[in-house]
Amino acid sequence: MAALAHAAVPCTSGLTSGTVFSSSSRSIAPQRVGFSASGLFSSVEGLSAKNGAAIVHRLRDVAVVAQTVSTGEVAAKAKEAKVSKKNEHGVVTNVFKPKTPYEGICLTIGKIVGDDAPGETYHMVFSTEGKIPYREGQSIGILPPGLDDKGKPHKLRLYSIASSAPGDFGDYKTVSLCVKRLVYTNDKGEEVKGVCSNYLCDLKAGEKVLMTGPVGKEMLMPVDEEATVIMLATGTGIAPFRGFLWRMFFEKHEDYKFKGLAWLFLGVPTSSSLLYREEFEKMAEDFPNNFRLDFAVSREQNNAKGEKMYIQTRMAEYAEELWQLLQKDNTFVYMCGLKGMEKGIDDIMVSLAERDGKDWFEYKKALKRGEQWNVEVY
Repeated sequence: MAALAHAAVPCTSGLTSGTVFSSSSRSIAPQRVGFSASGLFSSVEGLSAKNGAAIVHRLRDVAVVAQTVSTGEVAAKAKEAKVSKKNEHGVVTNVFKPKTPYEGICLTIGKIVGDDAPGETYHMVFSTEGKIPYREGQSIGILPPGLDDKGKPHKLRLYSIASSAPGDFGDYKTVSLCVKRLVYTNDKGEEVKGVCSNYLCDLKAGEKVLMTGPVGKEMLMPVDEEATVIMLATGTGIAPFRGFLWRMFFEKHEDYKFKGLAWLFLGVPTSSSLLYREEFEKMAEDFPNNFRLDFAVSREQNNAKGEKMYIQTRMAEYAEELWQLLQKDNTFVYMCGLKGMEKGIDDIMVSLAERDGKDWFEYKKALKRGEQWNVEVY
């Protein structure tokens, strides 16, 4: 077992003043089957030529079938032996299910946006006692209490985990979420509150929460320590990337040291709603050669044409560079947040791909097959 290593990092804004989180980490060929017909034909001696020939043909057919079956087995084994480019070796899922959830405790909770931000977003930490062994990029389910309109228990809601595997306290015994309170007005002019988001945002430290999971492999980090990792997030879609970046820059691992390029694009409506801003700016300051940070603040920033600065607008400023990075076989793109940004990014890439004689959508399919294009949007 690898030794523990620690790195002190500033507490997320909005939590208890002066708190410092300590992060830590522990080190945590198909068989070829052949077929030979040699020696099988001696049994036809003494038979008529016609019968003997029939048996010979039959035996040859059997040989072909056996060879086909064995080849299929080899192909199947080769497929099974395919090594993922992502950190999924030993990953577990669904340790806890809706009928047998884990009962955690809310340890800390705090608002992490300014009072003038549109909506309220909270960072919350739950105890797991190490019984939910998640990886960066996975999600957990929350079972809100109470009954729905049909008198049945509320169904679980999935939330992307906003912490690295060791958790905010570095002991592998907590899991963190980033949750925005959902409140909207319906067609009748009535105020509607999201069941689970409001339940979570109203929690008090010490209260119990029913959790399921972990789930998901789509957003797992690449294994390659020298990879280029492009992260595209809107709002609370930042959650998995906070886990990525803590692993890359705030923690010390004996079996992992990031030496590539991490490039984060975060889109929000106002500067007061930039989530985990202090953490990311600290990383950019300490690791200028390995981390690039770009914000897109739609209500406060504009591009040269006077257009509002959405995440795709910001990315368009680096379109050529991004396209060149996508030609590399160790560039990985991760997208999490509002579904609308996906079309905007496609629009950027279509013309760049055409210039090089490529169909962007076919090229994107190839990236997906190679585990280099990973999307969780809603």
